[in-house]
Amino acid sequence: MKDLGTVNLSADDWDEQNFPRPNSNDFDNVVERAISRRGFLSGVLAFGSGAAVMGTGLLGSTSAKAQEAASRFAFSPIDIQTDFDVHVPQGYSWKVLVRWGDALMPAAEGYDITEGGPVEGSDMVFGENTDGMELFAYQGHELIAINHEYTNRGTNLPAAQEGTPANAADVLKLQNLQGVAVMEIRETDSGWRVVTDSPFNRRIHHNTPMTIAGPAAGDDLLKTDADPTGTRCLGTFNNCGSGRTPWGTYLTCEENFNGYFGANDAPESAHAALVAEGYSRYGIGTEGWGYDYHKWDARFDTAVNPNEPHRAGWVVEIDPTDPTSTPIKHTGLGRFKHENAEVVLAPDGRVVVYMGDDERGEFLYRFVSNGTYRTGGPTDGLLNDGTLYVAKFNDDQTGEWLALTPETTGMTPAEIAVFSRIAGSAVGATTMDRPEWIAANPHAVEAYCCLTNNKNRGVEPNAGGDETPVGGPNPRETNHYGQIVRWRPFNDDHAADGFDWDLYVMAGNPTVYNNVYGGSSNITPGNMFNSPDGMMFDDNGLVWIQTDGDDSNEGDFEGMGNNQMLVGDPVTGEIARFLTGPKGAEVTGLTWSADRRSMFVGIQHPGGSWPDGDGLPRSSVIVVKRDDNGILG
Repeated sequence: MKDLGTVNLSADDWDEQNFPRPNSNDFDNVVERAISRRGFLSGVLAFGSGAAVMGTGLLGSTSAKAQEAASRFAFSPIDIQTDFDVHVPQGYSWKVLVRWGDALMPAAEGYDITEGGPVEGSDMVFGENTDGMELFAYQGHELIAINHEYTNRGTNLPAAQEGTPANAADVLKLQNLQGVAVMEIRETDSGWRVVTDSPFNRRIHHNTPMTIAGPAAGDDLLKTDADPTGTRCLGTFNNCGSGRTPWGTYLTCEENFNGYFGANDAPESAHAALVAEGYSRYGIGTEGWGYDYHKWDARFDTAVNPNEPHRAGWVVEIDPTDPTSTPIKHTGLGRFKHENAEVVLAPDGRVVVYMGDDERGEFLYRFVSNGTYRTGGPTDGLLNDGTLYVAKFNDDQTGEWLALTPETTGMTPAEIAVFSRIAGSAVGATTMDRPEWIAANPHAVEAYCCLTNNKNRGVEPNAGGDETPVGGPNPRETNHYGQIVRWRPFNDDHAADGFDWDLYVMAGNPTVYNNVYGGSSNITPGNMFNSPDGMMFDDNGLVWIQTDGDDSNEGDFEGMGNNQMLVGDPVTGEIARFLTGPKGAEVTGLTWSADRRSMFVGIQHPGGSWPDGDGLPRSSVIVVKRDDNGILG
């Protein structure tokens, strides 16, 4: 994700600047082995879905299959764009549903964002930088739960302050504009709108009370002076991707939480060794990313509250149908920079949650519950009582899930939960090219993960010193285009410990390169993209891919234009461009109305003055419809 509070500096770049990695590792042999072996690269690219083609290396022409795929795409692919607007195919149209600063409750009507907006009412408006979202149909109501990942301080604070909070009120406003919104929406003759007087509407922010559950709840690592029990905390942070449970609740995922913490004085030297290692591995520094929370809110001052960062970095469960419910942080799902949480059921009813840690060289995780889910049955413990695993990918296109237990890691259950990255390193997990959204195919027992990019692949180790060799699902050194890895669990069982894997696509630029950086053969001059990020399947089994990459349209990225949303056919490998976002924006977050005739898409940190045409840029959710009101996905 882009610019998380520091101008022109990504979260990963900030981490590397403040927590330098060793300059090099012994990569020469693995680089030579993988990057030059066309046979290896051919073997990992298999566009077709299912056991019959998994691992067979179908790298030949897809032209015949492309004709077959075209009948599944109910639109004509669009060209790239470089302007400050949204574009969709002919026969489709879009409108803004809601923008940063729009009222979610009657008391916030007329909220004025001209100077970034006042503090009063900032907890009752649509927040900043929309991201993951899910729609819930409940007793005739349609409710969207949606993340607000971070703020654009230069926009959300008065211009004269140049993005720097001047007082505690500024910090409180920034805290209010982030987190999660739950809002009822309704379609009328004039289109979709937010029902501002709905009793379901709710803002969940950095000061909302939360419950802590699972193996780390009550542990000394989570105790603070304000919460000596280690079971209650305030706020959910840097909410990136999302997920939903079979029992109808929303999962919001805390990603780059480390940037909210700092220290006004030197941190205590008495930190236990594991806590100090955790600060380094998770990027907990003394200055933060410029939010300056620690200067105005002692909760975020690690010299005063050294355990407070341990209370962030979790998956949080929210009941969108009950505005009085308390969100739950599930420590059984591990603590890292969560992108999203994809929930599936094993054949025996156990709950499986796939999760990616969005940092260069970090890991892909899976949780498997001990208990089983049945419709209408109890769900307590299903997201905490179980085993956390980390993925190991082998070069022979098999893989295994390595259990993170006291026996395999030498750590306690609470330590495994709080320091999941350290546990993953202990068992030898595969370092990945920034695992972002994971999506499971509704028509086949397989899952996909966007590996967005990794400039350090084959160059530097990760934050824990683990090597990042070229090979396996990460086959390119200094990877700035990204790829999508796919795996099929053994025996069609997501709870199985083994799997086969291949690459659905390697993004690239075939107009610039005629080697592996040109991308896989389902990448053409007409569908190029970089940095796949968001991903979601529709009911038809098509996969929608959203990007958050370089939109300079120059050099290695010439011909790619603005960030975009594409749709892919897992059966044939065909990929086509459906939507382009405004210059400067990330396209992120996707869900559908209950009748599948409307698609809701998030536009984060747009450039220019989109969508109003003048004034400040406003992160928004748009509605896309077919002009004939046909089913869309």
